[in-house]
Amino acid sequence: MEVVRELELARKNGRAVLAANFYNAETLLAVLKAAKKTGSPVILQTSPATLAYLGVEQACAMACAAAHELGVRAYVHLDHATDLDLVRRCLAMGYDSVMLDASEADFATNVAKTREAVAMAHRSGKAVEAELGYVPKLGQSTATAVDFTTPGQAAAFVEATGVDLLAVAIGSAHGFYKEAPRLDYERLSDIRKAVDAPLVLHGSSGLGDDQLRRAIERGICKINFATEIKDTFMRTLKRSLAASDEIDLRRAFPPAIEAAADLVAAKMCVCKGA
Repeated sequence: MEVVRELELARKNGRAVLAANFYNAETLLAVLKAAKKTGSPVILQTSPATLAYLGVEQACAMACAAAHELGVRAYVHLDHATDLDLVRRCLAMGYDSVMLDASEADFATNVAKTREAVAMAHRSGKAVEAELGYVPKLGQSTATAVDFTTPGQAAAFVEATGVDLLAVAIGSAHGFYKEAPRLDYERLSDIRKAVDAPLVLHGSSGLGDDQLRRAIERGICKINFATEIKDTFMRTLKRSLAASDEIDLRRAFPPAIEAAADLVAAKMCVCKGA
């Protein structure tokens, strides 16, 4: 499980690995250009929606080929899958890790589904991520402390499932924030003491650099980053198209690629402690 070893090494060195979502060839290139520029390993994430758009085989092949061509140490990860069949397909195509997200179900159901994904992935030496607690998705209500992961739950969940990576709820949310987020760092420290599995922070778009640094200091070693990438890419692309009559896609896309790459590179520098 190379991705787990990568995360454990990062944690040992007080760092984190950025897990960046890509949506097409252009955003994939932006993420990899950032990794190349900063000399960082990267986890290339695909959501179920992206896989419905690109196809599992094409998405995996694109990611692996582009990372190889640019000389970037990269791992391909399935993000927020709820369907075990999709997990199975991604593992068959060579994904390094998968996330089975049953966090909105009750604890027992989350355990049962995660255990099934773990059994499936471990047969081929691949890693599994799960989420415990309530990390709001787009359109969902704001989380309160009662929704957060507890150290006791985390320890019991990891023990019961054998999961390799654990995404925790400490006050972050997916998408853009409607109000300034406040992360529960003390809770995070207690969770880190309770479990040895690498901890994951979802919802880093909109978090400040200092918030990310504090989270890394308290045990986070995988930081998921998605919404700001597509937002920056699309805003830059719209401005470029509005200012030009260019119809050559090879000339229209590069400004957006560069803007997204600069954004991702800045996040990677935070993860590295730079």
